[in-house]
Amino acid sequence: MKVFLFAAFSAFLTAAPVCAQENDSARDVYTAGRDLEASGRITEAENYYNEAVRICTRLIQSGSATMDTYAVLTWSLQRQKKYTDVVMWGERALRIQNDYRIIETMGEAHFYLKNFPAALKNMEIYTANMSNGDRASVAYFFIGEIYRIERKYRYADIAYTAAVQLEPGMALWWYRLGTVRESTQDFSYAAEAFKRALKINPSYSDALEGLNRLRKVSA
Repeated sequence: MKVFLFAAFSAFLTAAPVCAQENDSARDVYTAGRDLEASGRITEAENYYNEAVRICTRLIQSGSATMDTYAVLTWSLQRQKKYTDVVMWGERALRIQNDYRIIETMGEAHFYLKNFPAALKNMEIYTANMSNGDRASVAYFFIGEIYRIERKYRYADIAYTAAVQLEPGMALWWYRLGTVRESTQDFSYAAEAFKRALKINPSYSDALEGLNRLRKVSA
């Protein structure tokens, strides 16, 4: 029995660094794919995402996965727009351990699947617990999107405002904020939001049209 336990422990010590290396490799491969996607090299990025998924699923099947494994897996699947798979793997991960990175990613997946109640629940959990997290601004933006779609414009205003305060350089977010303020007839504040969008992106035609609409209202 002692011999068996020693052999098992030795195998664990040998395998642990390898598993850690594979988790690091999966994240590096995902990051490379994301960078390629950002530069417009979509086909190459897809190959990297496929490889990240392959590494992660192999780790899961071998019983060597960590929560980082599941995070990278859901991120990669999200980039591939495989939203049902994101939710499936995310739910499996959360049965093991709570992880706010995965909760936020699942929120985005639910949004794109038009499952807005589940998306809102996930995003609110994330923002309640990770108000300064890496994805907090994105989570607030999606909350704003859900409320805008549901025509709850005051709630959308609050969420979009939180998003642009955390990340003020997103023209689309300022534009969305302008539209919900326009819908509640907060015209001066709507104009301010459209102007901020145009300051970031002077060729943003939708923001310019919004500003022109408001000028006609105030004329």
